[in-house]
Amino acid sequence: MADEQATEPRPNGRKVREGIVVSAKMDKTIVVAVVDRVQHRRYGKTLQRTKRLYAHDDANDAREGDRVRVTETRPLSKQKRWRVVEVLERAR
Repeated sequence: MADEQATEPRPNGRKVREGIVVSAKMDKTIVVAVVDRVQHRRYGKTLQRTKRLYAHDDANDAREGDRVRVTETRPLSKQKRWRVVEVLERAR
């Protein structure tokens, strides 16, 4: 019975976001700007909300301007709660 439960996926998977690397100056840490488009509740105008996420980049391969995919993870430091899954597009 325990083996069957271990193979099932988690009931609520981890959040996955895509964004642009805005800072890669730290060692094994990058800052990713994630843009979320939401509609204003009253006026209906589309607004851009930017969130800056601190993500763990173990290989130090992401550079500023790259588009990356990050996933939620356990707290790695005071601010880091995300981990780089892959670099989707390199900066030109």
